[in-house]
Amino acid sequence: MQISQLPQFARFLLVGGINTGFSYGVYVVLLYVGLHYALANLSAVVIGIFFSFRTQGHFVFGNRANKLIFRFAACWGLIWLINILLISTFIRAGLNAYWAGALALIPVVALSFILQKVFVFKPTRR
Repeated sequence: MQISQLPQFARFLLVGGINTGFSYGVYVVLLYVGLHYALANLSAVVIGIFFSFRTQGHFVFGNRANKLIFRFAACWGLIWLINILLISTFIRAGLNAYWAGALALIPVVALSFILQKVFVFKPTRR
């Protein structure tokens, strides 16, 4: 079975899992070298935007329009703000920054799919 034959949300989870793993890896490395969690997370998001724009657009939403990078980046700006608020909340609740970042991924993934589907890669009307 090819990736294009999977349902859209399954493709999102597969491609998003790879993208998320990459971004979380960047976050962990930056935490390890001593960056504050907010800066480590922002850096991971910025690097992840460039890494995932093509894969999400092509494999998940079937859209290769380069002009959508601005919507994609704006979407991820909002997601980053929500993500950093969640991480901060989890840290105040007693988790360390590693676990807080991992736990925040759950709602962030759902929000990411919705925003990308509705705002970034929405189907064009014919």
